[in-house]
Amino acid sequence: MVFSARKWFSRFVFMLLFISLFVVATGGYDWLVDVVSPSNPYEVPQGEAVKAIWHSTYEWDNGNIADRLRFFYWYGE
Repeated sequence: MVFSARKWFSRFVFMLLFISLFVVATGGYDWLVDVVSPSNPYEVPQGEAVKAIWHSTYEWDNGNIADRLRFFYWYGE
């Protein structure tokens, strides 16, 4: 059996290049995630905030389940 040093060297260079590009790509992805994501996603926002939830004064005790389901599908609440 004949082993070609040139063939094995080219395979070694290919694997080395593949592994190094893989490490650079994964490191770049981790860096990009760190740059884009906020430092603390559960932190209370600063500045003026607007409440996005609307609470109705509709009494559910007097209505039936069909009215409540209709209200849910109409308003999404």
